[in-house]
Amino acid sequence: MNIMKINGHKAVITYDPDIEMFRGEFVGLNGGADFYAADIETLRQEGAKSLQLFLDACKRRGIEPRKPFSGRFNVRIAPDLHADIAAAAQATGKSLNQWVEDVLHEHARQD
Repeated sequence: MNIMKINGHKAVITYDPDIEMFRGEFVGLNGGADFYAADIETLRQEGAKSLQLFLDACKRRGIEPRKPFSGRFNVRIAPDLHADIAAAAQATGKSLNQWVEDVLHEHARQD
C-alpha cells in the first residue's frame, strides 16, 4: 500500500508524473492536508510540517482534527458473493460480521 504514517496520522502517497513529485494526502482528518516532494525523506519532512500546520489551525479554531467514524458502513455486493462469504464465515465458526471484520483488518491495517 502507498500509505505513510507521520506522527500517528496516515497519508496516502501517489506520484504525479506531470510535476515529477510525490504527493501525500492525510486521510481521516476533518479537512485537507496535503504535501509534495521530489524524494521520500523530504516528503516525510513536508508531511510533518503540513500536519502540524493543520493541527495548529484546528486548535486555534476549536475543531477536532480527526474525522469521527461510527464503526458502521453498508456494503452492497452480488448475491452470489454474499452467499459465498456467509459460507466461508460459517465454515470458520464466525459470524458474517466477524469474518468480514477479520478480512478487512488483515488487508487494511498499517500499524
